[in-house]
Amino acid sequence: MITQHTLNKSKLFYGYWIILVAFLCNFVWSGFAYYSFSLFVKSLETDFSWRRGEIMLGFSVFFLASGLISPFIGKLITRYGERKVISIGAIVMSVSMALLGSVTNIWQFYAFYALVGIGMAGMGTIPASALVSKWFCKRRGLAIGVMAFGVGIGGFVAAPIVAGTLIPAFGWRVAYVILGAATCLIIVPSALLVIKAGKPADMGLYPDGIEPAGEMVQAKAPSTQQTKFMEKAVLVAPAFWLIAVCVVLSQFSMVGVSQNQVPFLVDIGFPIQTAAAALGFLALMSAVGKLGFGWLCDRMKAKYVAAIGFVLQVIGIIILLNINKESPTVMLWAFAFTMGLGIGSWLPTMSMLVSQNFGLIVYPTIFGIMTLCQCLGASVGPAVTGRLYDIIGDYKLAFLILLGLYVIALPAVLCVRQPKQFVEKQPVIQAIAVSAEK
Repeated sequence: MITQHTLNKSKLFYGYWIILVAFLCNFVWSGFAYYSFSLFVKSLETDFSWRRGEIMLGFSVFFLASGLISPFIGKLITRYGERKVISIGAIVMSVSMALLGSVTNIWQFYAFYALVGIGMAGMGTIPASALVSKWFCKRRGLAIGVMAFGVGIGGFVAAPIVAGTLIPAFGWRVAYVILGAATCLIIVPSALLVIKAGKPADMGLYPDGIEPAGEMVQAKAPSTQQTKFMEKAVLVAPAFWLIAVCVVLSQFSMVGVSQNQVPFLVDIGFPIQTAAAALGFLALMSAVGKLGFGWLCDRMKAKYVAAIGFVLQVIGIIILLNINKESPTVMLWAFAFTMGLGIGSWLPTMSMLVSQNFGLIVYPTIFGIMTLCQCLGASVGPAVTGRLYDIIGDYKLAFLILLGLYVIALPAVLCVRQPKQFVEKQPVIQAIAVSAEK
């Protein structure tokens, strides 16, 4: 157990322990809920004769529930802190995942996945990124990238295990129960034992673990009324709406592709193990991308980094459109490599677009709203893609539509301009101010 005495004597910056917990949060929701969803599709089709569009609607419900609760999660973090919110969110997700193993009809499938989404919002990117952003300033992009690395690694580790071991050995019902139990066992102890402080000032520390040269005044945190005024200012800023548009459209396409790639590849003749391995490799490259894009966000504006990610995803979808049953396997890996790297951009750039343009004071609330936008796109994309497959019989038109949405998202993100009233002339002082006692 990490004690206060041990931490005070250690030279290791406490913020690195915070990153570890945030990494685990992203590892679990990504690997156990997000990337594993499509691996249950074939089993559900076989056992219940549900249509693919009906099953993919479950993913839409999952993400939509997460999105709708996300702004409220931001408010809860501001009031109660990340530690409590993460712990409760993990318990909700754990119980809901286990309940999925007991479904007998489609409405139960939707209801339990809605609860999984609510739990995921409580223990996922909103509290994790808010916590990490408080502890890092100069190296915030890289810190967010390391935290986001858990999203890709979660898929890389979980997808092959779920498809190759859990479902074949125990069946899909027991696989859901195992994933639910693992969620609680990993996250709840981590949050309760490690998150001893929500901000550096609580431990007499500074962001990045770097004490500023000279004497600095610890500014007083803004009042609730001032914070609400700032939140309203964000909501009328063009930058907010441009970011929201590119988040919705890019997530619609990104998740529409990633959640339908396994059924698509199996349909055209690839073995399920190969399709799952490709999904795992895509997740691995997504993890690598998150580190790289997080690092880039410390060196250039987040909007340019996001644009690079969009271009890589466009290339990935073009490759996927040209894969057929005669295609060499190398094309499959080329798609997973390119698409995975591009997907790696979403979390670091979304977080940094919010903090770079609007600051940390309103971060939990605004990032919660952006998470709602993200979940709206992510919830609709797979369902529309699956529905088009049911109507037409293949994925070509659906993938072309997903490709076309980047034509709007790419210029939208490049047009983002930081509102003048949110320009941070002294980011270190601001970070310390946010860390001040309320």
